[in-house]
Amino acid sequence: MRIDVLLNKLCLTKTRSIAKNACDKNLVSINGKRAKASMEVNPGDKVILKLYGYQFDLLIKEIPEGNVAKKDLSRYYDQISRSKLDSDLLDNNI
Repeated sequence: MRIDVLLNKLCLTKTRSIAKNACDKNLVSINGKRAKASMEVNPGDKVILKLYGYQFDLLIKEIPEGNVAKKDLSRYYDQISRSKLDSDLLDNNI
């Protein structure tokens, strides 16, 4: 599944276009590599997302087949860490 679609399905971004813009601004990486919006994500991949003033380190456990209920989110990813971004980095953030 594309990273922009996955971030939206897992409620990590409010819309797919926000996820795409985050990828375009180099705010998303997969396994240490800058992610383009069309990049495919697989189970076991580590995703780093810098958005909404925080850096989220995520481990993808499973790729959803369709829409995901908020109560089922923990089935699809583990949040390894969440840290507040420095204020100078926020200028580049969405």
